[in-house]
Amino acid sequence: MKIEKIKKSGLKYKITLDNGEIINTYDEVILKNNLLYDKHIDSELLNKINNDTVYYESYNKAIRMISRRLRSEAEIREYLKRNKVLDEDINKITDTLKRIGLINDYNFARAYTNDKMNLSLDGPHKIAKNLEKYKVDTDIINEMINNIDSNLVEEHLNKIVTKKVKANTKYSESRFKQKLTLYLINLGYDKYEINKALNNVHFDNDKVLKEMDKIYNKLFLKYTGDELIYKVKNKLYSKGYKTEEINAFIEKKNSL
Repeated sequence: MKIEKIKKSGLKYKITLDNGEIINTYDEVILKNNLLYDKHIDSELLNKINNDTVYYESYNKAIRMISRRLRSEAEIREYLKRNKVLDEDINKITDTLKRIGLINDYNFARAYTNDKMNLSLDGPHKIAKNLEKYKVDTDIINEMINNIDSNLVEEHLNKIVTKKVKANTKYSESRFKQKLTLYLINLGYDKYEINKALNNVHFDNDKVLKEMDKIYNKLFLKYTGDELIYKVKNKLYSKGYKTEEINAFIEKKNSL
């Protein structure tokens, strides 16, 4: 067989053979197999061209994946495996990408940590756990977490706590702090740092009293006397109000 024409077609090249067969391949395959100068193709070379085309198809998929954002080596390997790429080719592709610097778990972990600290609410522990999922080396993870600015972590916590406190209208201080502590732990923050942030915030008791009034007035429409007091206390207990808060509120209502 002989090559009659090579023409660029999108990201690929179209090779037309004298028997009418068309091969869609990549410039790397053309250069690797010297097709610009040697126009003759036997069955062995044709088979090699097809295998090389399959390889570079997978290679370019990995490149496109990385172009959207940095990836860990494990991500690339798992992606190629899902696409049924041969293990031999996966090793070859990842080795090549590591050699030219497109796969670098240290750079990936640093970029991931910076992005999460600057663009999300995630705390250090959650960032570390996610890096583990990306199969980044433990020493790299520890270095990234240790390098996080403690002032930035404190700033994030204070910002979240302040916003949540302002939005709270339905929970007592103790219940609210319990729920917020759990929320922040799930976000990846240290409990000691959480407590420090919670101790520095002013809790608006007027909002709490309004919520207690709201509950009382709603139940007041249905119940009276001891039954009303029982229902109000149960409802306020379920909201996390302390016994002394509830008793003080009931006493105030009874004095009106």
